[in-house]
Amino acid sequence: MNEIKPPHYVTEEQCQEMIDSAIRQHNRNASIISTFLGITFLALFVDGFFRVIGMIPPFMGIDVNILHEVIDRVKGEIFQVLLS
Repeated sequence: MNEIKPPHYVTEEQCQEMIDSAIRQHNRNASIISTFLGITFLALFVDGFFRVIGMIPPFMGIDVNILHEVIDRVKGEIFQVLLS
């Protein structure tokens, strides 16, 4: 069998340069993806938090606002303590 040989060989420095370039590209891409995911999850968390405290109206009829329930319960407990 005939061995296929490349037209030229890659030196150790060229190989290290290619590896460094690949690592830089990977780190850049990973940072961009991480930033995108972080901003997305933060936005979703803030949206959910604002819906729970009642600053944003319900979505598709799903009301997760608990602020009024908490206020009513606290008022009830305070009235019980004051009237006792």
